[in-house]
Amino acid sequence: MLKEVIATRYITPLREGGSLPGLVEADDFGTYVLKFTGAGQGRKTLIAEIVCGELARRLGFRVPRLVTVELDPVLGLGEPDQQVQDLLRSSGGTNLGMDFLSGALGFDPLAFEASPGEAGRIVWFDALVNNVDRSWRNPNLLMWRGELWLIDHGATMIWHHNWPGAQASAERAYDASDHALASFAPDVLGAAAELAPLVTEDLLAEVTAEIPDAWLAAEPGFDTPDDLRRAYARPLLARAAVIHERVTGIEETK
Repeated sequence: MLKEVIATRYITPLREGGSLPGLVEADDFGTYVLKFTGAGQGRKTLIAEIVCGELARRLGFRVPRLVTVELDPVLGLGEPDQQVQDLLRSSGGTNLGMDFLSGALGFDPLAFEASPGEAGRIVWFDALVNNVDRSWRNPNLLMWRGELWLIDHGATMIWHHNWPGAQASAERAYDASDHALASFAPDVLGAAAELAPLVTEDLLAEVTAEIPDAWLAAEPGFDTPDDLRRAYARPLLARAAVIHERVTGIEETK
């Protein structure tokens, strides 16, 4: 299970993100980028971060370690920005943190390189989870200690915002024409051969077990948190087998 920590100090908002994440220190002396249940799409964004981040980790990608963070809203009382105070007040309880990679640089496709193999693995993974937020405009990739790291998976699995239409949504193709790594001749077929067999029911059950029960409660159409966990797993299992055939926009490199 994800490590549980308690936020002890709110340091500063990180205004690069639309959901206004914050930098916090915790009782394990770690420094984390904190994403709030009270922001944007709320807990569904955090669920997407866990499912995709933990799945990526198990498939061998570099992603910052995730933790659950207990937040006392009083930590933000000294923050002068009213928007930040409102966000903290609405996010008491369990939130999501990720290791702060101090000194990391945002990936710029004009300044850094990626091999066709690495590019293919990332494009394939983004197609699997339908990541619409890895474009050249906003790569959500970091260079840290000479290696490429994946961050920010809140805008994935769009089907979980409308469960009745989830199957139809999950069957759609993935347009990679604007992907941050599209210019690096991504070897999507090679990635599929390597990674698709690893995406099993057991692996997805392990990943979805990381989602806190509280974030799965009271979802219309589902009786228990485990019912909803299985709903998260089903589209990913189905897509893993075929999504390489539905990646568009980089046909010449497949």
